[in-house]
Amino acid sequence: MRPNPCMTATGFQSTMELLKHHYGNAYGWIRGAGTRTAVWPLETQRVSVWWDDAKILAESPALWYIYNDPKGKRHPIHSDSMLHYRTGMSEDGITGMSVQDILRASVDGATQSQTMLNRLYENGMTAKAVLQYTGELNPDNVKAFTKQIEEYAQGKVEDTENFIPIPLGVSVQPLSIKLTDAQFLELRRYSALQIAAAFGIKPNQINDYEKASYAAAEQQNLAFYTDTLLYPIKMEEEEIKYKLLWEDKNIFPKYNVASILRADQKTQMDTLSNAVKNCIYTPNEARAYLDKKAMPGGDQLYGNGNLIPITIAGEQYKNRGGGNNE
Repeated sequence: MRPNPCMTATGFQSTMELLKHHYGNAYGWIRGAGTRTAVWPLETQRVSVWWDDAKILAESPALWYIYNDPKGKRHPIHSDSMLHYRTGMSEDGITGMSVQDILRASVDGATQSQTMLNRLYENGMTAKAVLQYTGELNPDNVKAFTKQIEEYAQGKVEDTENFIPIPLGVSVQPLSIKLTDAQFLELRRYSALQIAAAFGIKPNQINDYEKASYAAAEQQNLAFYTDTLLYPIKMEEEEIKYKLLWEDKNIFPKYNVASILRADQKTQMDTLSNAVKNCIYTPNEARAYLDKKAMPGGDQLYGNGNLIPITIAGEQYKNRGGGNNE
């Protein structure tokens, strides 16, 4: 319910997920024992991972995490006392790669494209131009002359937003650039899809329905679960089991994904009804899926009396006597 006295389970998981994606790794320090066990998230940039093959920290080689707290003290933490979440991309199988490292080239390209667009807006959506005039190319004169023309072109001079006055014998030839020629919109969209793909998110999750092929929100959520959430959830369940629930072999952690896999009301009711009728769920188990309280007598399985095990099929006819059609 609370991994530590200061955080709820949801707040803790949100912090760990943010650190995992931003830095590639998220660390939770397991402290205490028994009912006083607490897990504290650590600043990822203050944690380094070491393989103690020289047996400096213990008598046998093991994986250790070195945490440097803000006061400058170093804390060697054995791997059994560190909850470690990482992304799916890893070069050594222990530490994960951050999404920003995976997409650095794409993000840099997106940043450059945004810078180009900002510059075009600042220049009044005009590109570079060739200024033709007669005279010497004196750097000081050229700088002063072009600066004055730019102020007119950008509308910085009062009452001259639509016209650019130029002296006699001077002409301005713009080097036109079109965003369509540079495929600007396509590049922007491609960058967004790349970033979404790094998180395992499909285009419809970022409101890109151009190629959506799902017939219902239920199918979208199911695809999101199987294609995106299932892998990281499985890794975290395994980490929690090994680090926190290792004492009891009969207890396994499992994330509750019923909220994203919940179907529409009619489909949900039909499915639960069939499960109860066919001895799969008890009535109270079906009610639990609907957030309803348990009722007396609802903890036993119910089934159709006409159904019999295949191993005794036909036994009902063997006890009939000759001529007796009872």
